[in-house]
Amino acid sequence: MLKHVTFLGASALALSLSSAAFAQDDVTADTVIATVGETNITLGELLIARTQLPEQYATLPNEMLFEGLVDQLIQQQLLADAIKEVPARVTYSLQNEERTLLAGAVITEVAENSVTPEMIQAAYDERFADAEEVPEFHAAHLLTETQKEAAAAKARIDEGEEFADVARDVSTGPTGPNGGDLGWFGPGAMVPEFETAITELEVGGVSEPFETQFGWHVATLLEQRAQALPTLEEMSQQITAELQEAAITAYLEELAAGQDVVKPEADQFDPEIIGRFELLD
Repeated sequence: MLKHVTFLGASALALSLSSAAFAQDDVTADTVIATVGETNITLGELLIARTQLPEQYATLPNEMLFEGLVDQLIQQQLLADAIKEVPARVTYSLQNEERTLLAGAVITEVAENSVTPEMIQAAYDERFADAEEVPEFHAAHLLTETQKEAAAAKARIDEGEEFADVARDVSTGPTGPNGGDLGWFGPGAMVPEFETAITELEVGGVSEPFETQFGWHVATLLEQRAQALPTLEEMSQQITAELQEAAITAYLEELAAGQDVVKPEADQFDPEIIGRFELLD
């Protein structure tokens, strides 16, 4: 008995199908699994239907999937055969779907055949051959509400107290309890006034009090290093995608150059026509 046109009804099917009956080694995508009148439904169509199932069906047993999908395709074919005149929107949808699938197949082929390990290595080497070292800073700071408080804290440090101890004692910032340690950061991570103060310090140096939008600071540069360049392995996926995109773009340009492509002239059509869905009825 027909229940639904979609696979949703298949979840209620009994697991009565024997998997052994479908274990033939000689099946192909063209193997006929069902017929509706004179129309054959093939295993290839069944496989494509399975790829289009929602994720919630992925864990269902194969027996249930098989029977449910066969029923779905049969029901869809019965309904399709009942059409006396194909609606315009269906015709245009089929044309768009075919165009999309064919274009996708070509894109996949170009992408898969356009990049080699040697090309990835060459692109990586070119990208980082002249790369300048980017500094990273490990700094600490203390934050006070007034310049006077910051100057007093700086005086204590100049007299020999440990920066971290003074920061724990006076800093109002969230890093105060851990001695003002900010960890490692690179250019652009801090507000400009703070970054300027840090870049002007030598390792171990302590800044004069300076103001930012957060209050008054005293900062110290604990360590400095050059940012490590990303490895080939880390960059491989990004470089591959970029090379594939370039290859697809080049192939499209080549195809367009060999065709007479005509686009609408400026003002030839009112852009508002893109909303006239009644034309499909």
